[in-house]
Amino acid sequence: MNKRMLQQAQQLQAQLLKAQEELGQLTVEASSGGGAVTVVMNGQQQIQTVKISPEVVNAEDIEMLEDMVLTAVREAQMKAQELAAKHMSGLTGGLNIPGLT
Repeated sequence: MNKRMLQQAQQLQAQLLKAQEELGQLTVEASSGGGAVTVVMNGQQQIQTVKISPEVVNAEDIEMLEDMVLTAVREAQMKAQELAAKHMSGLTGGLNIPGLT
């Protein structure tokens, strides 16, 4: 590997690290049950907050609440993955590089 290629690889690595840091600052929000459960996740797919409306807390129907939480988390995760793919596509030139999105 010549010196120029090594420099380019180092620059790309620095840009990717910066992009990962930026993704940690960006958030997506998803909800289920008509807004009864809301999940906020950052671009690194880390859950930031989970909000549950008191009206849906029913000790006799915990299963429904669990389903709403799971649905909101899955939607937030999908949105975070899309956000990361979009954010990183500028650096990777549209290449699908495993582990970067």
